[in-house]
Amino acid sequence: MDTAVALVQTYLYANGYFTVTEYPILEQMDTRHPRTLTDVDVLAVRFPGAGSISLDGDTGGVEVAPDPLLSPSEGKIDVIIGEVKEGAAELNRSALDPAVLRAVIGRVGKIKPEIADTIIRDLIDTGSALHPAGIRLRQMVFASKPPLRPNPSYEWVSHGHITRWLTEQLRDNWDVVKSIQSKDPALGFLLLHEKALRGEE
Repeated sequence: MDTAVALVQTYLYANGYFTVTEYPILEQMDTRHPRTLTDVDVLAVRFPGAGSISLDGDTGGVEVAPDPLLSPSEGKIDVIIGEVKEGAAELNRSALDPAVLRAVIGRVGKIKPEIADTIIRDLIDTGSALHPAGIRLRQMVFASKPPLRPNPSYEWVSHGHITRWLTEQLRDNWDVVKSIQSKDPALGFLLLHEKALRGEE
């Protein structure tokens, strides 16, 4: 997995999202053999109220308030169609392709073609749309630098912000998280980095 994608995935996990990375979008050819049209770097789904684990439970845990910059909905299922960039926060051309967006929203649930058309148009024009099942869909870019154009239609979050936010969560909850043995590459590195700074074994 790409390092930047791993970092974004860890950030979304910490905010209560289930994720799928490098999700392929297939196209059926005339020969009846599908080909990969593109892939979506990150698809993420969060249910209302997700992400908080009570410290009073039998297994314990860490109670983390979602990042306000990410602004997940507390009243609706939240779906993020995300791109991860190491440069500027720009959407790929395929992210604005109606066929690609139709395939992505088809994973959320079957809807009438005319409703799908409206959702696709809203995503392209404003970066956000509401599914009739009460699901909020958003296009987001996670990148190292701001978009090249002012006022893009989509939301974006910098890798720098993600790293700072995750580090703050680790430090604020260090007594609980310091003994975690994580196989998540980004979280594992951040834990090791914090231990190294603190001089802990």
